[in-house]
Amino acid sequence: MGPQKAPNGKNLAVAIPAAMANRLAYYKGENSSGVLAPRGWNCFSTYGSNGASIFVTPDSIDPKAFFSEDWKGFPGEAIQLSRDSGGTSGRFEVAEVIARVFPAYKTFVQKVIAEGIEPASDFPFGPYPSDKLTYHGKNIVEFVTPANAHGLGTDSLLEMNLSPIEGVAVMSGSDPNLTHLSARVPATDSDVVRFIVKQAESEAVASKD
Repeated sequence: MGPQKAPNGKNLAVAIPAAMANRLAYYKGENSSGVLAPRGWNCFSTYGSNGASIFVTPDSIDPKAFFSEDWKGFPGEAIQLSRDSGGTSGRFEVAEVIARVFPAYKTFVQKVIAEGIEPASDFPFGPYPSDKLTYHGKNIVEFVTPANAHGLGTDSLLEMNLSPIEGVAVMSGSDPNLTHLSARVPATDSDVVRFIVKQAESEAVASKD
C-alpha cells in the first residue's frame, strides 16, 4: 500500500526502573510491533504479506538506501524487531528460526520443506555453534550472538562486527508466528538491553496471534 505516515504517539506504561525512563523510548510503526530503544534514536518500519519489522538506529535511515540492492545491512548499533507470519510468505523466516532453536515446532519446518519452494538445505537443524541460548519454555529463547559470529542475532539486518548482539525469539499463535528481536547498542547502554529484551518478550507472549 506504499509509504505510511508515522503514527500518533500514545502513552504506554512499561515495567522498567524509573532511572531508565529518561534513557529509553518506545518506538512503533503504523503496522509494526513496538520496541524499547535508547531515547533520541531514529526508527523506520516495513510491512508486507510476510509480516512487519521496525528498525531503530542512532542515525537516520534512508529508505532509498535501505531498499537498494547494494545495501547489506546495519554495520553498527541497531535494534530490529520483526514479526513474521507463519501463515503467509513469512513462513520461510519462521521455519528457519524454528529449525535452529524450537524443536517442539519441527513439524512446521518439515511442512515448509515439503512444499519444495526452498531447498531443505535452507533450514539447517540445530543451534548456531557460538550462540548462547537461555530457554523459558518450549516457545521462548533469549540469545547472545558473540562478536564476529553468525547466529540468531545476524538472522536479521544486523551485520556481524566487533560487538555482540542480544535478543529473544518467541513463537505464538496457531500459524505459528515468530517475534524476533536483535539488539546491538553502545557499550555505555549495555545495561538497558535486558529491559529491551524483556519488554519485547512480554508483548509477544501477551499477543493472541
